[in-house]
Amino acid sequence: MDELLLSRVRLAVIAELVAVEWATFTDLQRSVRTTNGNLSAHLGKLVAGGYVAERKRFVRRRPQTRYRLTDAARAALVRHVESLQALIRSQA
Repeated sequence: MDELLLSRVRLAVIAELVAVEWATFTDLQRSVRTTNGNLSAHLGKLVAGGYVAERKRFVRRRPQTRYRLTDAARAALVRHVESLQALIRSQA
């Protein structure tokens, strides 16, 4: 199993990003339902792990950070789900 995907918050972020091209920090905070600080810490780990790309820009003179899933994260998610399925099968 993938250590980065064992956290509920990080897995929720990955699940949200699978369905979209880009998501803002605010979008993720709403969908994951966690504090800004907690989300920021988990996003930092995903960015450092190469699972999430981060882009900063200005929208109407205000900073906006957007996030996107990387190909490495998509592959890791597939492997993680396969590991969970194998674990379930071995317990049956």
